Amino acid sequence: MDAAPARAWRREGEALLRLRLMRPKANILDASMIAALDAALTAGLDSGPTLAVLIDAEGPHFSFGASVEEHLPAQCAAMLRGFHALLLRLLALPVPVLCVVRGQCLGGGLELVLTASRIFAAPDAMFGQPEIRLGVFAPAASALLPERIGRPAAEDMLLSGRSLGAAEARSIGLIQTVSEDPAGEAEEWFATHLADKSAAALAHAMAAARADLIARTRVRLSELEALYLDGLMRTEDALVGLQAFLAKRTPHWEHR
Repeated sequence: MDAAPARAWRREGEALLRLRLMRPKANILDASMIAALDAALTAGLDSGPTLAVLIDAEGPHFSFGASVEEHLPAQCAAMLRGFHALLLRLLALPVPVLCVVRGQCLGGGLELVLTASRIFAAPDAMFGQPEIRLGVFAPAASALLPERIGRPAAEDMLLSGRSLGAAEARSIGLIQTVSEDPAGEAEEWFATHLADKSAAALAHAMAAARADLIARTRVRLSELEALYLDGLMRTEDALVGLQAFLAKRTPHWEHR
């Protein structure tokens, strides 16, 4: 039997819940990974008082992104709904989400990380939304990146598909900390700034800080799902790009 794609745990007596992607090296965010993350989060939150959730990944890379196969027409509607439901749940948690990133953090992997209050990265971390290279676009990143780094920087990433190194990502506010030991930095930040807080006060502070973001994102994701499914997926180039990626060949665009 395959190991679970994700797990959640906490050290004894600790109010920091750890949530880990567990399918290295790619840690692909397919339907089974999304379901496992959601289930692990539920079980973890039920296991005791929580003041923060720390998300990281097994292996040298955080995630290569969502499953390209599940972007194909037969599965993309269910994929988007399931993934966006998880992102909205993370955005609306009554505690901060902290993310630790090593290696590649691409596509859906970066969209997952964008739900965090703080992102801690290793110097080798790379952040990108390469969907445009496959003839598609990134719905969740289209909603969340402008909120985090502003529209011009977001459009740079979304329209070029290029990846940013950790130093550049920090310079534009995408991430907050670059360290050789990002997990240690995240744990220290939790211990210094969150471990002594009231869970009740923290929950209300999170609601105050994020209520407008959650409301906007919920509306935007619904609009972007419609644009993706009813607009983009009716173009020839969306299928051309996805099939070319799966076949490991260069796409030949029809421009329609």
